[in-house]
Amino acid sequence: MPSSILLQEGAMAIVFLFGLLMLAVQIALIVWTYSDAQRNSSHPAFLWAIVIFFAPLLGIVLYLLLGRDLV
Repeated sequence: MPSSILLQEGAMAIVFLFGLLMLAVQIALIVWTYSDAQRNSSHPAFLWAIVIFFAPLLGIVLYLLLGRDLV
């Protein structure tokens, strides 16, 4: 039977990898929003990137609903 220390280390590794994945998704969202806002928004792209940085889920919804120009 494996020791509890090995199981704890394995769980910590999974949590660490999940955290790295979430960080990569966060950075990708910021980069995508910034580049898309430069092309499709009359608002400053930098401000939308800051919104996504501080509130990722709410920020991306707000950007898609309010930030992009319709035409």
